[in-house]
Amino acid sequence: MNFMNNVWKNYKRVLWETFPRMENICDWADWEGKSLNLSAKLYTDQYILKSREVEIWNEKTCIYNTIIYPKTGANLPCFGMDLMMFFPKKVVITFDFQHPVENHRFSVDGLPKCEGGIRFFEPGNHFSDNLYVAKCTEEEVEYHLPAFKEYLRHYWKMLNDAKPTGNDVSEYKDFDTYMTKLDPVAGYLKSNFGVEKSEQFVSDFLFSYA
Repeated sequence: MNFMNNVWKNYKRVLWETFPRMENICDWADWEGKSLNLSAKLYTDQYILKSREVEIWNEKTCIYNTIIYPKTGANLPCFGMDLMMFFPKKVVITFDFQHPVENHRFSVDGLPKCEGGIRFFEPGNHFSDNLYVAKCTEEEVEYHLPAFKEYLRHYWKMLNDAKPTGNDVSEYKDFDTYMTKLDPVAGYLKSNFGVEKSEQFVSDFLFSYA
């Protein structure tokens, strides 16, 4: 876990500095597979229905994935981040405002506009016009931290301006259904944790509102 913490430690620090009162409500998984380790946790906060956190790592790979689901009733997007290092020379960083309504082209003035996504991450559908996608090396990870901090600052302001209070999880059904079909993680995990366990992880933890 030290390897994971060293690569993404400053991104995690910024997340927790932005939302310092997020409360851990469930340690859902702590798995050791044939060649991968996985940790999964759930958090909540005053205006956050749930924030689900996944860490996957071994001696070469470290993936940190979180989606923040805001409380409902204010037409707010989720905030999703995928911080993925597969090798020191192959790193993909993505973060975005992901609206639960399909084909809702969400956009924030003053933030970069996406000029084109990569596989699994394309503007449109639930991804916003501000989708941030960067391919880099381990040495270049910190270069993208200021943008990450700025996106989170905007998201914190959205939540605190709207002050959502609803708990209607049905608002996320289409979003989680779409993400279940899009996300390749089940296939990635099957060789380590088995088909049943991996599929249950996707349906019961990652996208439980589908």
